[in-house]
Amino acid sequence: MLIDYRNATICQQDGKVVLENVNFTADENSFIYITGRVGSGKSSLLKTIYKELDVEKADCANVLGSDMLSIKSKEIPALRRQMGIVFQDFQLLTDRSVHHNLQFVLKSTGWKNKSEIESRIEQVLKVVGMYDKIDCMPHELSGGEQQRIAIARAILNSPKLIIADEPTANLDPDTAKGIMELLYGFSKQQTAVVMSTHNLQLLEQFPGVVYHCENNQIIKE
Repeated sequence: MLIDYRNATICQQDGKVVLENVNFTADENSFIYITGRVGSGKSSLLKTIYKELDVEKADCANVLGSDMLSIKSKEIPALRRQMGIVFQDFQLLTDRSVHHNLQFVLKSTGWKNKSEIESRIEQVLKVVGMYDKIDCMPHELSGGEQQRIAIARAILNSPKLIIADEPTANLDPDTAKGIMELLYGFSKQQTAVVMSTHNLQLLEQFPGVVYHCENNQIIKE
C-alpha cells in the first residue's frame, strides 16, 4: 500500500481543521479522484502526502513507507523523490527552456552523468509528445503544452506515485482529455495517480476510485 491514512486529522497552516477522521488508501496501479467544492479540503489532503502540510494526528499516516507523524525534515526530500507532483498552474521555471527546466530537476535530485540526463529528458518528452518543444520557453507554449511539460517533469524519476492537484482546471475539454489519457496511462504501468478535480465528467470517461470531501469529512464513494 502506497498511502494509508486512518482516522487522520488535517488542518490548514492557521490550525483550522479542514478534514477529520480521514480514512484514505492508495495501492499500486490505482487511479484515485478526490472531489469536492473549493475549500473542502482536497488540496490540503494532497499537501499532507508530499509533506507541505502536517497530519495533525492519526492512528496511521503512512506514505511510501514513511510515517508522516514522525518523519524528519531531512527525510522529506527523499520521500518527494519517490513521487511526481503536478499543479494546475504548471509551476515551470519561466526564465529557462523546457530542456533546462527538466535538467534542473534531475541535477537537483542527484543525477550527475550528463549523457544519462540528456537521455532521460529526451525519453520523458517523447512520452508526453513534447520532444519538438525541447528548446521552447514556457511562455511560448499553450496551457496544455505547459501541463504536458509539467507531467514530464513529474515522471523524470520514475515515481511510484503521482499527485495531481486540479491538473485539467485551466484547460479546454479536448486538451484536458489528452492530459487525462496521459495520467490514466501511467496508472496502468505501476504508478498510482491521486488527483483532485471538480470536473465530474472526467469520472465517467476515466473510471477510478472516488473520494468526496464535504463538511470536514472525506467519504469513499
